[in-house]
Amino acid sequence: MRIGIMTAPMQVGYQDILRVWAEADGIAEIEHAWLFDHLMPIGGDPDGPILEGWTLLSALAARTERLRLGLLVTSNRFRPPAVLAKIATTVDVVSGGRLDFGIGAGSRPGHPLARREYAGYGLPYHDFGHSVSALAEGLTVIRKLWTSAEPFDFDGEFVRLEGAFGNPKPVQRPHPPIMIGGRSAKLLRVVAEHADLWNVPGGDLDDCIERSALLDRYCAEIGRDPAAITRAMVLPASYDQPAATREAMSRALEAGFDHLVLSLEPPYPAGVARWVADELIRPVGWSTGSTAGLAEPAAGGSSGAY
Repeated sequence: MRIGIMTAPMQVGYQDILRVWAEADGIAEIEHAWLFDHLMPIGGDPDGPILEGWTLLSALAARTERLRLGLLVTSNRFRPPAVLAKIATTVDVVSGGRLDFGIGAGSRPGHPLARREYAGYGLPYHDFGHSVSALAEGLTVIRKLWTSAEPFDFDGEFVRLEGAFGNPKPVQRPHPPIMIGGRSAKLLRVVAEHADLWNVPGGDLDDCIERSALLDRYCAEIGRDPAAITRAMVLPASYDQPAATREAMSRALEAGFDHLVLSLEPPYPAGVARWVADELIRPVGWSTGSTAGLAEPAAGGSSGAY
């Protein structure tokens, strides 16, 4: 069981997010913390404030010491894969090897507030099939930049590079854990091939269980042990109904989703990280004897977190 928090950086200021992360960094029950990757708000005031995810993540990496951290999840549509590999490496270096590299095909096609950010920022928007194929190719490039000892060329359908080389390499070896978010059948084939963790939004647990079984099947088809992929789920944390949140957490854990991310809504109450630990995490089974998430990743070596 590995439980963390998510603070979506919209309709909220930097100091408020930093306050929550700084508090969580000192609470052993909270093992990881996440932002998201949008350029315009997808909830609340559509013209409200929103901070860029990777820039903010690097700032928070520099202000924390223990938490594993990442974005749930990076849009592969926003940045060229080679540039994204360099950004992620920088965050892994700044954090001392605490990055979990979350990535997905891109924003939900049917979400109008998510869709508008492409036109608003001059970014191309292709159909979902195109974006999933581009994600698979992008991950191939990213992993090669993280691990290749020599410059290389890459001539793919979506990515073309000449003399590509990543230096420095990430602190974690062979590279930061890769978390892929999404539930479509086509995307789950990419998960089976590339992911260390698979993330899916909570809500319809039966569907999540079916998707997990489909992922098992895809892993078997390519000869990969399904147990090599950690199952992760995002659940909303209700300040008013903590019992309902605990029930959802317990059901998810029983279904095999043992990496949980509790999404916090702003405004964040004072002491919200301690509240999460005391009212949500401990009651569902975390114990002070647990050592999960407390080992520090060695420089130049895998964190062993997943």
